[in-house]
Amino acid sequence: MSKPSKRNRVFVVDDEQVIALTLATISRSHGFNATSFTQPLEALQAADSDVPDLLISDVMMPLLSGIELAIQIQERCPNCKVLLFSGQASTVSMLDVARTHGRVFDILTKPVHPTDLLRKIQAITESMPPPATSLKQEF
Repeated sequence: MSKPSKRNRVFVVDDEQVIALTLATISRSHGFNATSFTQPLEALQAADSDVPDLLISDVMMPLLSGIELAIQIQERCPNCKVLLFSGQASTVSMLDVARTHGRVFDILTKPVHPTDLLRKIQAITESMPPPATSLKQEF
């Protein structure tokens, strides 16, 4: 697996701290710039100043579901890709609601095996457009 570029800023959100930290650690160990959050609203606020390239989020969380978080982050950061994960059967109906609003998200089933997670992250980040380059004129 090739190393991602430094531009791959990843937010990992799960209300269970051990899961959020573990997934962020796995992501960082493979070259991603990952930050973990246990509060979806904190991740949303952080996106205002530190735009993520990829959001990895649990679906079922208090106050704001992962789907609601994904929609709001994409409204603020339109180029942000989303990968959701869930161990709940009710997730399917929630995803159907998101689809009616024009949102289609990738989803993995909990428990997420690190190899499956990394394979999916790699596929998503490889589909991202290259970073914009600025042209500086030397005088």
